[in-house]
Amino acid sequence: MHLRKLAAIAVLALGGAMLAASPAHAANIAANPGFENGLTGWTCTASSGAAAVSSPVHGGTGALQATPAGNDTARCQQTVSVRPSSAYTLSAWVRGGYVFLGATGTGGTDPSTWTSSPSSYAQLSTSFTTGAATTSVTIYVNGWYGQGTYQADDFVLDGQPGQGQPPAVPTGLTGTGNATTASLSWSASSGATGYNVYRNGTRVGTATGTTFSETPGAGTHGYQVSATNASGESAKSGAVSVTVGTGQPPIPPAPSGLTATVSGTSVSLSWSASSGATGYNVYRNGTRVGTPTATSYSDAPGTGTHTYQVSASNSAGESAKSNQVSATVTNTPPPGGLPKRVLVGYLHASFANGSGYIRMADVPNEWNVINLSFGEPTSVTSGDIRFTQCPVAECPNVESEAEFIAGIRAKQALGKKVLISIGGQNGQVQLSTTAARDKFVQSVSAIIEKYGLDGLDIDFEGHSLYLDSGDTNLSAPTTPVIVNLISALKTLKARYGARFVLTMAPETFFVQLGYQFYGPGPNGSADRRAASYLPVIHAMRDDLTLLHVQDYNSGPITGLDNQYHTMGTHDFHVAMTDMLLAGFPIAGNPANVFPALRQDQVAIGLPAAAYAGNGFTTVAEVQKAFDCLAKGTNCGPYRPRGVYPNLRGLMTWSINWDRYNAFEFSRNHRAYLDALG
Repeated sequence: MHLRKLAAIAVLALGGAMLAASPAHAANIAANPGFENGLTGWTCTASSGAAAVSSPVHGGTGALQATPAGNDTARCQQTVSVRPSSAYTLSAWVRGGYVFLGATGTGGTDPSTWTSSPSSYAQLSTSFTTGAATTSVTIYVNGWYGQGTYQADDFVLDGQPGQGQPPAVPTGLTGTGNATTASLSWSASSGATGYNVYRNGTRVGTATGTTFSETPGAGTHGYQVSATNASGESAKSGAVSVTVGTGQPPIPPAPSGLTATVSGTSVSLSWSASSGATGYNVYRNGTRVGTPTATSYSDAPGTGTHTYQVSASNSAGESAKSNQVSATVTNTPPPGGLPKRVLVGYLHASFANGSGYIRMADVPNEWNVINLSFGEPTSVTSGDIRFTQCPVAECPNVESEAEFIAGIRAKQALGKKVLISIGGQNGQVQLSTTAARDKFVQSVSAIIEKYGLDGLDIDFEGHSLYLDSGDTNLSAPTTPVIVNLISALKTLKARYGARFVLTMAPETFFVQLGYQFYGPGPNGSADRRAASYLPVIHAMRDDLTLLHVQDYNSGPITGLDNQYHTMGTHDFHVAMTDMLLAGFPIAGNPANVFPALRQDQVAIGLPAAAYAGNGFTTVAEVQKAFDCLAKGTNCGPYRPRGVYPNLRGLMTWSINWDRYNAFEFSRNHRAYLDALG
């Protein structure tokens, strides 16, 4: 997804006096716009490796260089004082695969623009007008996920300088010491472009971020920090004492015995404990991807051969890295007998719902997967699932059971997959006990075998799934309804073998909301159902045929661009699908990541018509979204992290509502998917 990018401006100072701007600009008000003074005035993300380099530059003797890593797009930014209700133009020269420039906090529409120019500098430019109460904006630049190193130079923020005030005094100063080093951190001060660090009353360093380390010599030292910007320096913070070289633990030794085991798409690492370690850092291909406290870690790195190393850490610092091991993930999708592009539809088999009953034999050939809706429990916690055909009183044209089964066989002979879908809006299923788990397996098996079905669709909604307080480990859930469902699905998969089709149709609340919330949260005040499908999806990812999240009946959801997206537009579908195909940190925790699914495992879930569900999206908008995801064209404001040519297809509620709407969904999208190849 697209993140906001960084725009900049130049402040030219000589002997403390501002030089007159050239006639081309009202004022260039960014600090250090050409990076001739290193990164002074700029703050860059921790793992970006940002530095001022002497080559390649656009002008002068310096330029910014930074490299995206993992979930970090290598953003650098600075806050600039501006005037309210004033017009500004932001520009910069950039070089790289994808480089973004923008501003936030403008008080109006925050601008953003991007370009791809890997071999030479290209100029980006955008503009904005500040709000009536806006006195500062943050300009930024960043690259994009997996796109390599970028450079940026010669920023210009063209406009009137603000009537700035020195920033607030920094708060939250803390310090730690080890055998040789004092390390400080503090909370950011609004409007600050830099910080001064004082030891025992004497300034000993500056920082653009909110951390600082030095080697002051053995003893106890008093530290304070002040904040600075173009208008001056704040008062000093409260003092903290840091003791160096006295009673500090040694840095732990490097871990030993690192091993890697591959299972499906997952890599499991284990190693021997390091004496004195309080935590570990896991590195994949040289980039840190996890910080476990135990001596094991599970990763889902994607297809290819990957190298791993581990280091140990404590308050004194980080050890050297362990021995290196390699792991090769082939990521071969399970067999399923489905084509490259699929249409999945739900068939109202046990009810009519106002859209009319369709006999199994009359289901149009456009559909590849037909989900019989629904198998429902005898009670919420029984686990006993029952399926019956629509009663004659509700569906006068319902076929006999023998005709229904014959219709299933005819569809299967054409290569279609027919599944039983469990749950739905009214089918609450809570496997809260092992007895309910076992009954679920027995009763679902009975349905599959009676009708000769190809597999199972899980459409648990409402209060079927939730997470107990403290259940925060994606790979090792503890909540009974989650643990028992995973166990039941694994049993069914083992019983029916590799060609068993397993699909899931959660709502966005149970999946993508996990980027912000996971279960009840640390203080127990959040909805414990939030993102509760994630551990089930993760546990079954090696056996999952399709995940088609319902991109409808949804509230606004925050995407990986940290912007809210609202259903009914192509941008919503792109943002929601991108989260599944790129992966995301759960509740913003980089140590607890939902890894990306394979492209062939993901389809987009949609209502077939405006009366089938809230969030209906027109045929044209749906196909724009698919173009953006699968081909990298027709994208709107949201840009996904990658291009996904093997995105599997589309799901809809429902086959019945599609017929009611003159087959608009199935006929248009079948033709579109077939043309994609």
